[in-house]
Amino acid sequence: MKLLFDRVFDGAAEMYARAEKVLEETVKELGESAPVNMPNTAYFLANHLTYLTKKVTTLGELRACFPRVKEWMPRRQRLDDVFKSGYGTVMAAEVIEACKYAKSGKPYGDEYWGHMSDAEVRELGVPLVTGDIPGFVVIIGPAPSDEEAAELIKGYQSRAIFVFLIGGIIDQARRMNINMGFPVRVVPVGPDIWAVTHIISLVNRAAMIFGAVQPGDREEFDHYSFHRIRAFVNAFDPVADIVVACGGGAIAMGFPVITNDTRDMWKVPKSLIIQENTKDFIETSLEARDIKIKVANIDIPVAFSSAFEGEIVRRNDTHVDIDSTKMDCFEWVRTRPAQEIEDHSIELAGPDIDAFEPGSRIAMGIIVEVSGKNMQNDFEPVFERKIHHFLNFIEGVMHTGQRDLIRVRVNRNAFAAGFRARHFGEVLYSKMKDEYDKVIDKCQVKIYTDPEKLKTLRAEANRVYETRDARLQSLTDENVEVFYNCILCQSFSPAHVCVVTPERLGLCGAVSWLDAKATNELDPNGPCKVVAKQRVVDENLGIWEDVNEAVQQASHGSLQQVTLYSIMQDPMTSCGCFECICGIEPVSNGVVIVNREHTGMTPLGMTFSEMASMTGGGVQTPGFMGHGKQFISSRKFMKAEGGPARIVWMPRALKELVGKKLNKSAQELYGIDDFTSMIADETAAEDPEKLMEFLSDRGHPVLDLAPLL
Repeated sequence: MKLLFDRVFDGAAEMYARAEKVLEETVKELGESAPVNMPNTAYFLANHLTYLTKKVTTLGELRACFPRVKEWMPRRQRLDDVFKSGYGTVMAAEVIEACKYAKSGKPYGDEYWGHMSDAEVRELGVPLVTGDIPGFVVIIGPAPSDEEAAELIKGYQSRAIFVFLIGGIIDQARRMNINMGFPVRVVPVGPDIWAVTHIISLVNRAAMIFGAVQPGDREEFDHYSFHRIRAFVNAFDPVADIVVACGGGAIAMGFPVITNDTRDMWKVPKSLIIQENTKDFIETSLEARDIKIKVANIDIPVAFSSAFEGEIVRRNDTHVDIDSTKMDCFEWVRTRPAQEIEDHSIELAGPDIDAFEPGSRIAMGIIVEVSGKNMQNDFEPVFERKIHHFLNFIEGVMHTGQRDLIRVRVNRNAFAAGFRARHFGEVLYSKMKDEYDKVIDKCQVKIYTDPEKLKTLRAEANRVYETRDARLQSLTDENVEVFYNCILCQSFSPAHVCVVTPERLGLCGAVSWLDAKATNELDPNGPCKVVAKQRVVDENLGIWEDVNEAVQQASHGSLQQVTLYSIMQDPMTSCGCFECICGIEPVSNGVVIVNREHTGMTPLGMTFSEMASMTGGGVQTPGFMGHGKQFISSRKFMKAEGGPARIVWMPRALKELVGKKLNKSAQELYGIDDFTSMIADETAAEDPEKLMEFLSDRGHPVLDLAPLL
């Protein structure tokens, strides 16, 4: 019988030997000057950066620091040395994977996911803090059968647990036609155990991005991963020594390992758990990590979970396509007197979706009618925007847009399982009553597919939308009595505080002033608190004594002052899950804005990830700020420095998204028509020289503004 500690040490030695061989072969093939980098990250080889504080950029640098990895594998019968060997194993694994990426930017093709980008790490921020992702599981397979593999994956998926797969279970999932990919939160990382380094890289980057943990501070990394990343491992029998060594690192990070392998294994309470009945893996794992899942009992024939929010329904897989670009479609939440509502009534006016041929494009309108003594008209658009999320949680349904600009697809599998129009109503009724029970006492849903009724109702809904828009446009920072703060992201970024105003939404893009108002009234002790704005210090910069006091208190003293309208002086902090990053471009005297989805270069000589690495984690970084996409067109955007006129470059996709509103703001502020045509994008310039040529040619107003620096 081999001691558990010896299994870790033997596995670590095996990983090191494999890494050494791969590294020498790669250096011989490519040379020491060959670049080494993981794609779309500002954190180099993140695990080497985390534990060795090394910014590895070439094979030669990787080779030079490789002996230090060996130093993390002392063969002494002490618990900390077991943990260190686990980290050493992960770094050796990163060497193997780095060599693959040195040879090819996409070594796994489309078969496996491999490295996960910084943008994908940041995408996890909001669902993690809202609880839409309550935890992570790493499954190392294969399971006893294909059927059990599918049952386990879907079991976690239905509980919204993010699933990473390594090894044989990936082939099992493919045979069982499991939909996989980062958007659906089931990621086939790689076929071999050394691919686990990509998962540890994701965790360590999350600590640096959201928690501002500094490279080399192993204690803080462990503290962050244990308290903020609720992850665990499921490892199927047989568990090789090299897997046990990786498990040593996982346990050190606070991630318990659950296995059915009883050979040379010792139970370690809350850390190494032997569960011989693999069908109990899920419950055992959730209990070990103290994850409480709130099960939504919704009467629909398919699964319902936030894990399906990123699911794509392709045209060829579509049974019905609800398309507002071709037909009258809309979604509308409206308040009604209690006596006019029959709670849980779901009406369908018109043919059901089984009356249409597969692949049909159809019209549909949904009206959610609510009543409650605490209900306010201002809450209607807040609840209405949630329809997008609620319907996207349905397995086999894809939803985009809002109001009367929507696209909803139901795939063939969901239809075959029995999904029909009334099930939209079941979901909306259940979620509205569940999430807004303090406001909504009664709720009924009306679904229309009759074209004649839809035409009339859409026109009526449009009149309501227009009234709301006029109300929203009248809301300015000056004419409201209070702002709100939002500390939702403090579960990930402890020092960060958003101050949300009518003209500056939360930097995640998900919390408007009305959203914060509704959140506060629903739960006064929740994440959004009222912030007074009576003692003004500087209206141009956006400084109030009340705001500063609120920020000091909410940040536990980490922040003393913020300015709401300046990028240069005490700008608002960023957590890391911002939609965009804005940074000064000194040659043009303007600012570059890049959205998270854009992976290309900017005129700053940095990608989104590299720009974003300079902020986040609740740190104030003058000259850089994270923000929501819709803040770009706000009249308060960089007001202290001249406003939107400072914007000189944006990716084309982002420019198209915000163009209409930005052009309107520029016309009102500066009398400029078609301002976005003066803003460069990646097709016009990706370096300062070409950018200046473009701006000069277009007569951009930034050329006449005072210097920023």
